[in-house]
Amino acid sequence: MNREEIKTILPHREPMLLIDEANAVDETHAVGQYTVKGDEWFLQGHFPGNPVVPGVVLCEMMGQACCVMLAGKAEGATPYFTGLNSVKFKHPVKPGDTLQIQCSIERVREPFYFAKGKGYVGDKLAVSGEFSFALMR
Repeated sequence: MNREEIKTILPHREPMLLIDEANAVDETHAVGQYTVKGDEWFLQGHFPGNPVVPGVVLCEMMGQACCVMLAGKAEGATPYFTGLNSVKFKHPVKPGDTLQIQCSIERVREPFYFAKGKGYVGDKLAVSGEFSFALMR
């Protein structure tokens, strides 16, 4: 899915749509990616002369990639983060990098979804964590 197709599932719009591509691999696994251009709003002050994607933005990218698995279920609903656990930042993500995201839904208890995600720059693990979200209507 490209950005326009992702918009049919997620309510996010620029500047908060933070994935370029995403695809559901199956009902519980998805992949996504985002290429950091360098002119993003979140890099303007983080950090001058040494821009690095903030950790909270990396978490949002993982969450958005995961939500593409909810196509059909998310219609008319808004996905809200309800928790972040065991988040680790291992490698900085900088302008020019492409973050490759792998995520999976581990458990569902409607309206809550419990997931895991990892983001890589090349073969280096940049971020990993567990998160949960709720589909609210």
